[in-house]
Amino acid sequence: MATLKGGEFLIKEIPANEIFSVEELNEEQKMLRDSAKEFIDREVVPQRERFEKKDYAFTEETMRKLGDMGMLGIAVPEEYGGLGMGFVTTMLACDYLSGTTGSLATAYGAHTGIGTLPIVLYGTEEQKKKYLPDLATGTKFGAYCLTEPDAGSDANSGKTRAKLSEDGKHYIINGQKMWISNAGFADTFTLFAKIDDDKTSQVSSSTDLSWRILKA
Repeated sequence: MATLKGGEFLIKEIPANEIFSVEELNEEQKMLRDSAKEFIDREVVPQRERFEKKDYAFTEETMRKLGDMGMLGIAVPEEYGGLGMGFVTTMLACDYLSGTTGSLATAYGAHTGIGTLPIVLYGTEEQKKKYLPDLATGTKFGAYCLTEPDAGSDANSGKTRAKLSEDGKHYIINGQKMWISNAGFADTFTLFAKIDDDKTSQVSSSTDLSWRILKA
């Protein structure tokens, strides 16, 4: 499938076999979609105000329930504790889980997307085995540390640096991060930093590892 740029999909002719429609959903996908909708209608809609009034403990409680249902590991391969169901199924769940309240949408997206996928896509085998089973089940939650006081979406403007320790076992982080979704209850943080000044990298860590942040 060719890569499209920006809004090119609005004017470009697309082959029929590259277009997805709900009629193509299999039974497994329909069941997951219906489970997501039923959960939202029962657990979230009646409590919408609690989310919007920043009841973070309730948000965490709801996320743990989603983990018990398997909703946090839809795109995580089965060998790491997830469902291994791919992008379309993930989209079906997000359609309902993220469409009712912005607070839950942020927590869910930060965990399943930027909090988990960097490890799925770029983590070493050791990292995948260590972190993904807990992230997929909601035993632990993930966050992605990108934004800084002077840099946000333009990631390469970030000033945070990662320097390998002399013994080669740890990265020493120098910098400052802010506005990190899920940071209040997350256990695993994927930190965006630069190595050797011009090489951008992602350093995965957790509260049970030896790592430190030194404010610049």
